[in-house]
Parts: sequence; C-alpha cells; structure tokens
Amino acid sequence: MKKLLAIVLCLALMLPVLALAEGDGRVHITYSFWGNQTEAEAVQKSLDEYNQSQDKVFVEPMQIPNEEYTQTLVNYAIANKLPDCGMVNENAVLYFSRNGVMADVSDMFAGEELQPMDCITFKDAGVPVGYSSSNEILILYYNKDMFDAANEPYPSADTPYTWDEFVAVAKRLTFDENGKHPGEEGFDPEKIVQYGAFVNNWTWQMEVWALSNGGAWFSEDGNEVLINSPEAIESIQKVADLALVEHVAPLNVIPEDNGVGVGIGSKTVAMTTDGTWRLGTDFPNLGINYGIAPLPMMKEEVTICTSGLTGVFKGQHQQEAYDFVKWYTREESNWDALVLTGIWLPKSEYFYKTEEGINAWLGNEQYPYNKDMETGRKVLVDYTMNYAKPTCWYYTPNTQITTNDILFTALQSVWSGERTAEDVINEIYPELVEAIQVE
Repeated sequence: MKKLLAIVLCLALMLPVLALAEGDGRVHITYSFWGNQTEAEAVQKSLDEYNQSQDKVFVEPMQIPNEEYTQTLVNYAIANKLPDCGMVNENAVLYFSRNGVMADVSDMFAGEELQPMDCITFKDAGVPVGYSSSNEILILYYNKDMFDAANEPYPSADTPYTWDEFVAVAKRLTFDENGKHPGEEGFDPEKIVQYGAFVNNWTWQMEVWALSNGGAWFSEDGNEVLINSPEAIESIQKVADLALVEHVAPLNVIPEDNGVGVGIGSKTVAMTTDGTWRLGTDFPNLGINYGIAPLPMMKEEVTICTSGLTGVFKGQHQQEAYDFVKWYTREESNWDALVLTGIWLPKSEYFYKTEEGINAWLGNEQYPYNKDMETGRKVLVDYTMNYAKPTCWYYTPNTQITTNDILFTALQSVWSGERTAEDVINEIYPELVEAIQVE
C-alpha cells in the first residue's frame, strides 16, 4: 500500500509538468536533479540557456530532495513515468543500468576533444555505462581566524597532516569553557566550547579513510567485499574515536552530508573534511575566512572523486534527452553557472593538465578560490591528478544497499560508542557480501 501511495504521489507531481508541455510546438522533456536553492538556481540558468539556444526542445526542471531521490526515481520507473533525463545518485547508477532503466550513453563523447577523466566514468564489468557531470574531491577546510587565535600554523597545501599530527593539532584547537584542552588536567569533555576538527562521517565519505589506511571497502572489480580487513576496520574506529576518545570532534551519531555546516560553518569547529562542491554551494554565504588543504592521511595520501551522473532514461523522447545531456555535460555549457561558481570542478583532463585549461577556471576572477591560486592549484588540480581515486560506486553494484542502507544504519552504533567498528563490520559482513550479488 505504501508503494502504491508513493506511485500515486509521483504521478500527481508529474501533472503540472505534463500540462506545461502542450501548445508551443516544442518537444518538452524533463530533467530531474537534487540540490539546495543555490544549485537549483544554477541548474535553471543552464536550462534557460539551452532552451533559448534552439526552438525544437524545451527542458523543464524537476527538483527532488537528495534523501528521497533514488526512491522517487524507482517509483517513477514502476509507474512508467520516469523523467526523460536527470541526475542519478552515484550509488544507484549500476543498479539502474542493470535493470534496463538507462539508455546507452557509452559513446556520447566519442571523437570529442574533451574526454571525461577515467576516474569519474561508471563501469559495469569494465564497460562504461555513464559519466559524472563533473569532478568532486574531498578536501580539508579550515577557519583561518580560529587558527590565528590559537597561534596555530595553517595546514600545508604541500604536505598533508599525518593522522597523529591531525589529532594533535585538533587538540590544541579544542577547549572547554575554562580554556582547558583535551589531555590537560581539569579538561571537561561535557563542556567543550570549541572543537578542533570534524571528519564528515556520512557513509560514502568514510571509504577514503580505508584507502588512506592501506585498505579498501571493495575489490577493484567490484566483486568482493573487503571492508572486514583490519585496515578498513581500524580506519572507521579512528574516525569514531575523534569524538569518543580524543574529544576533538562533536558527536555525530546520525550523519548528514554536510561537514561544512556541522563543522566550521557553525564557527564552533576549526577544520572539517568535505567535498569541493561546498566552495560554491556553502562558503559564499557563510562569511568565513577559510582555507583549503589536502586531507590528513593515515598511511597513504589519497582522496576520492565522485559526482552525480547525468543520464538518459529510456522513453519516448530518448533522442531529445540524449542531445540535451550531451550539451549539458560539456563544461562550456555550465561554465558560468556551475564551474566558475565553484559548485563543479571540471571533469576533463585538459582543465588539469594544461596551463590554458587551469587558468580558464582557477585563474578566473569569478572563481571562489582565486584569492590564492598557488594553494588552489596544489589542492584542487595537483591533488586531483595525483591522488584521486574513484569511489566504490563507480564499479561496485548495489552500493545503494551496502552504503546507503546497511552501513549507514549499522555504523550509527559505532559513532555513538555503543559498539566497536570491528564488532559491527564482522556482524554485517555476510549481509554486505549478499547485497553486492543481488541483481
């Protein structure tokens, strides 16, 4: 009954869109996406540009909350009322592809001068099934004013903190209402005024620490679950212990995908990990004197790259949707609205490997981090090219189950301190193994 109600609701939501499609002689198609108001405005700006560039097709936006996005598309698919094209949550790309929902776009960029980087190409058994709309990596953000107040040197753009250094710096930036730091006599962990760090423990972002610690969550072919390795388990526990043992991070039992908002955006945390999209979606509105640096490293320097796929769904207007998506996913089509605003990093190697390409965005006065191009180049360009690895959902099936459902729920008891990472991972390991084998 709940599924039926969801389908009815989805159909009702579609009615205004269908009504708009009549009477102007164009083929009307829908483009679905998630994002906050800033992102919605940027998307609309790009759609307006496309709609004004030709008179055959009119693209209408369909904004869906991120936390409801995949299930909403599933409901649309059941009702045979999918949008014509749209973003797809990274963890659902292979799921939709294997279930025949998505059109073939594997040759979309054949013969193009600008090719998407391999690390943001979704592959099923090595065959490309889609491309991310942009590139996004995880980095470290920090509040310069809070570092200055503590007389603490800024994180280096050249050499990342080791994990021990990261914890030590975080302790110096953490203090209670009496000015005491963790480890000092009289420090009260129940009355912390300022935290030194926040590591975003939204489930998918946690994979980077397994890689940094010499482990992995899944094998590179996506066929084997490796999260029960000592290295992967230890990495989860180390992040949990920032709050539970070291007392340098706020407790975050039910994660949300916004380290900036939970962290330095509140001006109660001095440094936080999060994605580069925050350069455009959050920081312009926060009024913070901030800096950027590579992630701390446990054993190896690494970051992960990701971005939602813009795909074409099988349906009546498949060719029109294909043409729009090919236009939309070129950097030039979203240059002002999404790249220069800092919401997207370019997805083509040209913009990382050539001076002309790098200067086109990073050196542009409109780019939000052009105030320190040397640091920007090291953290956004060099870091991407030298240390970025694809997240597991680029090559592992059913991560919408393993990551979003199983791990998200199970790890909450680790973040709260009720159970250890070792106990939780060993308990759910058989469930994870079964999940990646489900078609």
